[in-house]
This record gives sequence, C-alpha cells and structure tokens, in this order.
Amino acid sequence: MKPEYKNWIPKGMIWSAVGVTAALLLLLLVFGLTGLVSGTLKTALCIIFLAGTLIGVVVSVWMLLMYRAFSYDGKRQMSRQIIEGIAERVELPDGGRCLDVGCGSGALAIACAKRNPSASLIGIDRWGQEYASFNKPLCERNAEAEGVANVSFRRGDATKLDFADETFDAVVSNFVYHNIPGDRQTYLLETLRVLKKGGVFALHDVFSKFKYGDMQAFVRKLKDMGYESVGLIDTADGTFMTKREAGWMGLTGSALLIGRK
Repeated sequence: MKPEYKNWIPKGMIWSAVGVTAALLLLLLVFGLTGLVSGTLKTALCIIFLAGTLIGVVVSVWMLLMYRAFSYDGKRQMSRQIIEGIAERVELPDGGRCLDVGCGSGALAIACAKRNPSASLIGIDRWGQEYASFNKPLCERNAEAEGVANVSFRRGDATKLDFADETFDAVVSNFVYHNIPGDRQTYLLETLRVLKKGGVFALHDVFSKFKYGDMQAFVRKLKDMGYESVGLIDTADGTFMTKREAGWMGLTGSALLIGRK
C-alpha cells in the first residue's frame, strides 16, 4: 500500500482554470466570428474575451507548473523537501505530544511521527471545499500505508484551537495561515498558546509583509514575552526552494518561524 499525499495544487483547480479559459475562448469566437453583435459593442466584447482568454492561459500554465513542482512522484518533489525539512527540526521527548495545524493529507504529522516513535502526533484541519480531496480518511490511510500508529487526525479550526493552554511539546504547520483572511500574527499566537513552556515550534509559511506585517517585530515580541529562542529562517535561499522558484510560484517571503517557548 502506497501513501497518497495528493498535491497542494488540486487537479480540480487546474481543470476549473482550463474550463474558464475554454469558455472565454468560445465566447470570443462566437462574438468575433458571428453577427450576433456589431460595432463598438462587438469590439469591446472581443477585447474583454481575448484578454480573459490570455489571462486564463497564463494562469492554467502557471498552475500546471506548480502542480509538477509540488508532485510527490515528480522530478522536483518540492513538497517532500519541505515536509522532511520541517520534520527534521522537531524532536519530542518520550511520551511527548505534537500538534500539526492544517495537516491537509497528513504528510507533516506523519513525517514527525516517524521521526518520534515514542511520542504522539495530532493533525487538525478544516478540510475545506477548495481542497475536497483532502480529508480525515485520507490522512488515516496514509498513516496506515506508512506504518505509523502514533498519529491521529481530527477536524479543527486554526483560528480557535480546541485545546487548553500549554498542551503540546511541539507545534508545527506548513503553508496554512496565509490562506486565512484576517490578522495572521494573531493566528500564530493562537497556535503558540497551546505550546508548553520549553516546547519547540516550527511554522513554515509565506511570511511576506503584505500578508503578515512586520515579522521581525513579531519575533521581538515573542522574545519580550519570554520565549527562550525565536528565529525566522529564509527557506527560499535554497533551503526548501530557490529564490527563482519562490518568485514565479508566488512564494516570495517563505520562511520558517522556529524556536523554543
């Protein structure tokens, strides 16, 4: 049995982009080659549908290239590199507990569980409609395929975790919070709320100023709150991806917020 971690760019999203592009092309042909409308209106509609078609082609190709880069079975396997890179930074004590926020198909939680067989891992996710192929049964099948028994999965909300303060010895996440509208620094604090004193965290995301505000100020804030160590590691310097890859993939600002509470 082989695990199926899916792709961070679901095929449904690609087909949707292709479908919209095809529809715009069809409208361009209909209004451009027939006499349904004429004059200024015809010109305006043709310009609109042509622009939409070109944009659709660019978006479709971009998504396809992203899909190839993230594929676990492809040549680049960026997803695997990121997951393993985060997991190797997490060491748990015997009997320790770790929370993976936004576990998706279970890849990160399972990777951490494999590296820490005497600890227990919990992965939570809302498994939204936009990622319909990601769900709890998929996570459980992947854990079984990997021969990992010290991990469990449940539905949860990253903005309001259903756990008491200082529950876990480690918290991890990957490319989660930037997808959630609102104050993302507050979401980080919510995750860190459930981390025990002395516990470690490894949170990977697109920490751009546009999405997060001043992350250097956030690092200083955590240090002022008494955190033992806090660092923000650029992962687009070849650690997980190159700057060129981060640029065309829209992942500029990718970094790992790491440290100990």
